[in-house]
Amino acid sequence: MKISELRVLICDDSILVRKKLTDILKKLGITSIFEAVDGVQAVEAYKEHNPDLVFMDIVMPVKTGLDALVEIRAFDSNAKVVMASTIGTQSNLVTAIKAGAYEFLQKPVSDDDVLKVLNSFIKEHH
Repeated sequence: MKISELRVLICDDSILVRKKLTDILKKLGITSIFEAVDGVQAVEAYKEHNPDLVFMDIVMPVKTGLDALVEIRAFDSNAKVVMASTIGTQSNLVTAIKAGAYEFLQKPVSDDDVLKVLNSFIKEHH
């Protein structure tokens, strides 16, 4: 599998963050990109599109990223969800990992951060 073949779901209540991540992914050749603005939409979009990888904000309205992570992992135990947060507290990190997060990124997320995650995912799945 090549990076350009990945199907990615971006879930963040900030349109700017979604746009930045989308731009990074498009630069890497990824064309299957889906978006959600809160945890409820994230769960629905995951079930509908079955992405290879999810980038999810922790702090969101309606349903938090952690709650959505738990629901997505209950639906698909192999889901690869990358949690991102500006509130980089140890408790969020520990909670996210216990809930089955694939990776944890500190916001603002850089091109290099995204590329590292994608490369490690590809290595595991070739």
